Amino acid sequence: MAANLGANLAARALLAVFWLLQWLPLPLLAPLGRALGRLLRLLGRSRRRVAETNVALCLPELDPAARAALVREHFEWLGRSLLERALLWYAPRERLERLIHVEGDIHLAERSERAVMWLVPHFLAVDAAGTATQLFQRKRVCNLYGTQSNPVLDAALKRGRERFGLAELFSRRESVRPMVRAIKRGQPYFNPSDMDFGLRDAAFVPFFGQPAATLLAPSRLARSLDMVVQPVVGELLPGGQGYRIRFLEPWTDWPSDDAEADAARMNRWIESEIRRCPAQYLWVHKRFKTRPPGAAPIY
Repeated sequence: MAANLGANLAARALLAVFWLLQWLPLPLLAPLGRALGRLLRLLGRSRRRVAETNVALCLPELDPAARAALVREHFEWLGRSLLERALLWYAPRERLERLIHVEGDIHLAERSERAVMWLVPHFLAVDAAGTATQLFQRKRVCNLYGTQSNPVLDAALKRGRERFGLAELFSRRESVRPMVRAIKRGQPYFNPSDMDFGLRDAAFVPFFGQPAATLLAPSRLARSLDMVVQPVVGELLPGGQGYRIRFLEPWTDWPSDDAEADAARMNRWIESEIRRCPAQYLWVHKRFKTRPPGAAPIY
């Protein structure tokens, strides 16, 4: 009881700090975030090792000095993305509309007679991409989210992501049926699906030449519901300029009748986007945690 009370008080204090941070100009908040990232790299030894391992596996063409520099830069962007949640959760709508720069066709879901799946890899501006779908188009969006262990933080995360009234979040711990019903009603599905969730409804397909447990659900869901699949990429801009959210051309030959081939194609596309902006991919995620039978652990 006392431990839970202390954790909840700490969470409320953190949220109070976030509420204060949203008043700072982004050119001031951004360097604070980079400083936080440098601190996290020094103190978070386990996550630093995960990032170093991932970069070494995925980008072996880089020499050790270049890999180390990439990991340092990644943590600076990571610190920014964490602190700038303050803006996404609390800043006024008008300010966010100035900071989030949308490229491409964000209005596809409004025009389409078929439901739309936004396929959104885990770059560090993924939350800004989610906010963009609430600010710049008019259809209610559905999304799965990972429930947080602390109820205060969980409620704040859900409230922050739904605060403009055009998002409906469903917990990954619950049945997907309510979300499927939302898609059938025509709601676009914001789908960040490039994480290792184990082998349930997944297969080992290459990711930078490494076998990676990759969800088959995006392909199967899109096929079963006849969805249009539009890839979306979020990017933090340097110098406190805000965010670039790119809504790319929808894929015309995805999904196919081969979910594993679709997963492999999705991974190849993510690889190409990572090479475009390597420091902003979520390298601290244990992407290769699930291993093929007989394979040695990576982390």
